Amino acid sequence: MTTSPLSAQFLAQADLFLRALHDWEQQLASLSWQNLAGPARDGQVVVFSVDMINGFCHEGALSSPRVKGIIPAVVDVFEGAYEAGVRQFILAQDAHTPDATEFAQFPPHCIRETSEADNIPELARLPFADLYTTVQKNSLSGFHGTGLDSWLEEQRDLQAAIIVGDCTDLCIYQMAMHLKLHANAHNLPLRVIVPANAVQTYDTPVAAAQQLGILPHDGDVLNLIFLYHMALNGIEVVRNIQR
Repeated sequence: MTTSPLSAQFLAQADLFLRALHDWEQQLASLSWQNLAGPARDGQVVVFSVDMINGFCHEGALSSPRVKGIIPAVVDVFEGAYEAGVRQFILAQDAHTPDATEFAQFPPHCIRETSEADNIPELARLPFADLYTTVQKNSLSGFHGTGLDSWLEEQRDLQAAIIVGDCTDLCIYQMAMHLKLHANAHNLPLRVIVPANAVQTYDTPVAAAQQLGILPHDGDVLNLIFLYHMALNGIEVVRNIQR
């Protein structure tokens, strides 16, 4: 199979861009909880956990070893946040209706009142789990149809929102962009922070996708591209948050 000059140019440019993305990721800086300690003690920091539930980590059609692999980093963010003084933990989680329209794009998953929609035990057993506010969602967005928009309108003093979970290019992206765009629209100095080690997405290689008759999804590429795209939009993408 021959490659046209235009395709060859595209592939060369894509290769350069992917190399630049890799270099950008390698240079991500770490953040310290000490940097957030003041606002945390003043109640001005919130941690959002997105879809860290059994159906994406431990069981079901969409459970992923990649997502399961970030559990220690997510737990570390929760523990570090609590130690720094954070007391707002919002868990935006899939709890789909049995007839969810989203099931036309993704296999049925995380149906409400099933074990797939439950918190992962690694978060549920933390000693401050009584502080969690769980928000059930029926789409990729944590804000549409959930009541979180009303909550957000009241948070004019919020200084930082930290987002962890899955999937980087789907629910994490929607959450981060909604928060950032809302802050920009109202000229609010909200820092939206995504620690790269505590977010992840799934992987469906091209060959596997062709066999299944579905769209491929390169987890490594899309995870990196969407982290970068969030950074382009003013979201703080950091390597991790150190305790």
